[in-house]
Amino acid sequence: MSSKVEVGPDKETAITESSSDHNDTSVVEFGPSREKAPWWSYIWDYEPGRSHEERKFIQKLDVFLITMLSLGYFIKNLDQTNISNAFVSGMKEDLAMNGNEINLIDTAWTVGYVVGQIPSQIVLTKVRPSIWVPSCELLWTVLTFCLAAAKTSNHVIAIRFFVGLAESIFYPAAHTILGSWYKPSELGKRACIFHASSAAASMFSGYLQAGVYTGLNGVHGLPGWKWLFIMDGVISLPICLAGFFLLPDLPENTRAFYLNENDRTLAKKRMALVGRSPRGNLGRSAFKRIFGRWHIYLLSILYIIFINVGPSSSVNPMSLWLKATGHSVSQINIIPTAASAIQLVLTVSFAIVSDAIRHRARVMSVSTFLGGFAALCLAIWNIPDGLKWFAFLLQRASIPYGPLSMSWANEICGADAEERAIVIGVMNSLGYAFNAWVPLLTYPQVDAPTFRKGFIFSTVAFGAQGVVTATIAFMYKRDLKRKRVETTQDEEGVVIGPPAE
Repeated sequence: MSSKVEVGPDKETAITESSSDHNDTSVVEFGPSREKAPWWSYIWDYEPGRSHEERKFIQKLDVFLITMLSLGYFIKNLDQTNISNAFVSGMKEDLAMNGNEINLIDTAWTVGYVVGQIPSQIVLTKVRPSIWVPSCELLWTVLTFCLAAAKTSNHVIAIRFFVGLAESIFYPAAHTILGSWYKPSELGKRACIFHASSAAASMFSGYLQAGVYTGLNGVHGLPGWKWLFIMDGVISLPICLAGFFLLPDLPENTRAFYLNENDRTLAKKRMALVGRSPRGNLGRSAFKRIFGRWHIYLLSILYIIFINVGPSSSVNPMSLWLKATGHSVSQINIIPTAASAIQLVLTVSFAIVSDAIRHRARVMSVSTFLGGFAALCLAIWNIPDGLKWFAFLLQRASIPYGPLSMSWANEICGADAEERAIVIGVMNSLGYAFNAWVPLLTYPQVDAPTFRKGFIFSTVAFGAQGVVTATIAFMYKRDLKRKRVETTQDEEGVVIGPPAE
């Protein structure tokens, strides 16, 4: 770790470069004697040198940006996972979905999701996020209402394709926006808090379906599963409209009413401090630059494995196991929410730890290990009931890996705004391109509830995920070392100072 210390009459200012997994720079001020850091510094941001103005600025971002992205991701996942809840709550029987129709429905959504990703990220380099993102949210909300009118499984398949197309923009756009405002020491927590809203959505969808099935099933001649889509749309609509006014765009073009001119200047300075560049022209030279680096290849492989390490979102092995063992509709919808609760807690906890130790790969590896252990237990299957319940609940411990990997990509590609946007889009797009067909082979509906070959595949995939994570960590650390060595030499290669450790 390299450092520069300037000592004044009554205090010293230490400017330190973070560890090898980050290119963040933090300013820390000490008084005449260093005070012990408060306990909460291990949980949330702690930079004693941060000015009052910067603290107020970050609070504004947290209140408006994180809230809007979390709510947006909440409704995206609510509208995405409602199919799984509807399927086990009467839709299967009403629409005669006795084969692999649920897999085809999920494939249709995935194809739309893949098609829209990279074009959306290109649009995002030209169009304000506060216009593009809420417009797409509004579209998928309208389409969710349309699902309540579906008469056949083919109707559902067609609608879900367009739902996937509209939803494809959100996740990569959100991580691109987050990486444009927050420093590495702040980014992991915010990215995972935002991502944790997906777990909240899965839980809420289960509770909502259980409540709708009990209270609205048969009202106005509509079954409970159709009321679920209607209620999802009602919840989503005001959140879509709020996004037009509350998303702050990017530091270089923001017009958010809650950010003053000083805030906008500060935002640009903060990003420049950590080497995060603003948007430029996305032309042939940019694509040549992007595809000439290892980042896009290894990060894409990493995310392909992550997205496909388990079943598709419409196939919930725990729900199908509960249905096969004779549990009631309400229990089938409510019990799996415990796994979502575990996902939520671990997502936030892992984010706090990764920001604190400034090492994404180590925390991501813990998530990989937990997911691999759960998959191994379920692959064996003939295990004690208590261990089987534990494995089903632990499955979602692997999900925090996703937002942490996106934060990592934001940092690895931070010096090139165009690369950052395209790499994040390609990662997500290729991940779901494989997801359009891999789950059909690994977790087909007809294999329920044991999914033997699926759980065996997951066990192997978690091992591959660990290897790729370690490879990227090695490559990134090597690049940072080279960069530090270059900064210690003049233009003729003469060493002018010791390389940073």
